[in-house]
Amino acid sequence: MKIALAQINPTVGDLPGNSRKIIDFARRARREGADLVVFPELCVTGYPPLDLLENVYFIEAAQQAVSWIAREAPPETGLIVGAPVPNPHRVGKRLFNAALLLENGETVACIHKTLLPTYDVFDEYRYFEPAPGRQAVAWRGLRLGLHICEDMWNNEEYADYHLYDVNPIDELAAQDLDLFVNISASPFSQGKHALRNAVIEGICREHGVPFVLVNQVGANTEVLFDGDSRVHAADGTRLVCAPSFREALLLWDTETRTGPCSLRHDDLADLHDALTMGIRDYFEKTRAFTKAIVSLSGGIDSAVTCALAVEALGPDRVTSVTMPSAFSSKGSVDDSLALAENLGIPCRVIPIHPAVEAFGRMLEDAFRGTEPGIAEENIQARVRGTTLMALSNKFNYLVLSTGNKSELSVGYATLYGDMSGGLAVLADVFKTQVYALAHHINERAGRTVIPENTIRKPPSAELRPGQLDTDSLPPYPVLDEILRLYIEQRLDLDAIVAATGHEPAFVHQILRMVDRNEYKRRQAPPGLRVSAKAFGIGRRLPIVMRWNRDQVAFAVQR
Repeated sequence: MKIALAQINPTVGDLPGNSRKIIDFARRARREGADLVVFPELCVTGYPPLDLLENVYFIEAAQQAVSWIAREAPPETGLIVGAPVPNPHRVGKRLFNAALLLENGETVACIHKTLLPTYDVFDEYRYFEPAPGRQAVAWRGLRLGLHICEDMWNNEEYADYHLYDVNPIDELAAQDLDLFVNISASPFSQGKHALRNAVIEGICREHGVPFVLVNQVGANTEVLFDGDSRVHAADGTRLVCAPSFREALLLWDTETRTGPCSLRHDDLADLHDALTMGIRDYFEKTRAFTKAIVSLSGGIDSAVTCALAVEALGPDRVTSVTMPSAFSSKGSVDDSLALAENLGIPCRVIPIHPAVEAFGRMLEDAFRGTEPGIAEENIQARVRGTTLMALSNKFNYLVLSTGNKSELSVGYATLYGDMSGGLAVLADVFKTQVYALAHHINERAGRTVIPENTIRKPPSAELRPGQLDTDSLPPYPVLDEILRLYIEQRLDLDAIVAATGHEPAFVHQILRMVDRNEYKRRQAPPGLRVSAKAFGIGRRLPIVMRWNRDQVAFAVQR
């Protein structure tokens, strides 16, 4: 049997567009001789549809879309598509997350998802009822262990803790399978490719059954999907593998052993490609903007953001502005203009000191008797934010904010200033990674895109004379190490001190900075998720709280 892996990029809520894409890929696959075409999880609606699933009209329209796909599919060709289906019972959630096998205008099998992730960016138990049982699908002489995304992830024998008391893989494997088929909407994070490999190889070797996985590709708001669809032989060897971060159609003949597939992954290249895909899909799927605009400061963050935007959208859909203040160095302006020239985009120079001086006169009486400080410094950032949003309103530009994860973690970013924008490109990228991306961009281009002076000079917000980031923060390699342990690995004070050797008071100060600035991050634009724990929908901490990590015992005051 010839099986096609249709790694597509659906748009959330675009039922007509997604349905047409499914049929287009199905017809292409049929022309290449496919008997069965496998699509990703919830490909009819796009993933994640969130509270669209609570709209009864949306669910009715999704059912109509499935019926249309079944009628329009090539005859004598099976299609496996993902869609929500109503729960016919009066008990439980109103929907199932389903894998539907369509053939000749009919639904010949409907498999419901068992394991419903409710952690990080996932909230599936909010909407779906878990499958009451696991059953293999018999089709054209093959017994298929059809299941959906998370259903394969409870099979990690080496895991310290399992979230679920059911293992769909083991239950399906006990039914004399010929092939596992997994349809997924599995988000990208750095290192996810290797983890997927390990899980699927382990399943194949444990049960001696080949494995087909088809994963969604593309970005829907902040959640990115890398695709990474593949076929593994019964011994775990990868036979077929799709490229990441773009749509693909692959064919595999169950009677032929090809491969092994030797597609290699580089973590830095994957990070670069994920971010460019995220910018491109946000811009193109919203259909709300004429261009993207980046505020260039001469620093590394804005330079990398702008370079990624140009690669994602092309120079004709990106513009830039540099807004020098009284404290901006000539080098910063020159570096901004040089970057824009290297990228082939315009850069408008709009000095902000007239507005800053006007604010100074306006606040003179209110600030009288106080020493100049952060409030005055931040006026500059907020004037820049206002100017950017004015350009956005006038010309329908998408403002790409440039703050990185290190700055957002500790509050070293100005609310309503440099945090203004529609999409935060580097919000999940630590400062040390931003420098690595800058080198990667230049190496990839084979020329100097980001000026060497931008990469070499010490980072500074340039809001006061001689200001450097290290006036307020530890060196970024030190800071990022602590932040990664705290935010992504969820370690706390004692464990971080033990892992790094830093003084407890020093680590405590950084953790307090992270905790105190939750209110800022809650007001930030959506950020592209590239790690296992990003700020945004996957990290939910209260703004108002009195948790004190210095407490060693619980006590009630009477």
